[in-house]
Amino acid sequence: MPNVAKIPTSELTKIKKLYYKKGFSMSDIASEFSVSVDAVVYFMRKHNLKRRNFSEANAVLFEKKPASFLFKPIRRLYDRELKVVGAMLYWAEGYKSDKASGIDFANSNPEMISLFMKFLRNTYKLDESKLRIFIYCYSDQNYKKIKGFWSELTKVPKEQFSKPYVREDFRKDGRKMPFGLIHIRYNDKKLLLEIKSLIECYKRKFRVGSPVGSGSGL
Repeated sequence: MPNVAKIPTSELTKIKKLYYKKGFSMSDIASEFSVSVDAVVYFMRKHNLKRRNFSEANAVLFEKKPASFLFKPIRRLYDRELKVVGAMLYWAEGYKSDKASGIDFANSNPEMISLFMKFLRNTYKLDESKLRIFIYCYSDQNYKKIKGFWSELTKVPKEQFSKPYVREDFRKDGRKMPFGLIHIRYNDKKLLLEIKSLIECYKRKFRVGSPVGSGSGL
């Protein structure tokens, strides 16, 4: 590497620590040693240091990215009970896929929606601007009134409602939801992982789950 500043071999231990333990990127290491990224690449090749693959690099970036919420103190029995209730509601009605980018809680019951919102705001200090509401309703319903109803109930501004899904093909004499159905969404995967961790914690605490090999045969 002619005419390019190099990293001395004596820094091998430090670079291993920065890259593997502290999650520094090659760009971060280049800045640390005031050299180019090419110099870092050359150093790693020279010393046979394994570089992260794409998924590993993304995982490191995810860990380093700050969460958009803070934890509120749990001081009262009310706080603890609401935390359990919220986790169980999400276990029952929330989207929990590993591919999800945040929380997505869906329901048509105003009391259940109100309780879930209480859980979110009582347990975490949210970035309220990241909350989104998605409405599913029928074409013969008054969408503006439904939107106003849910906005007042959730205390989420109407400007933060996504474009609704308005269903056209339904039986007019069939069963329908008087206020439609809504999805409460918050785009932060770290909040999703936190709530999923709560669910697993309570499952272990109350020893729920199917024993291995205990098929019911039903």
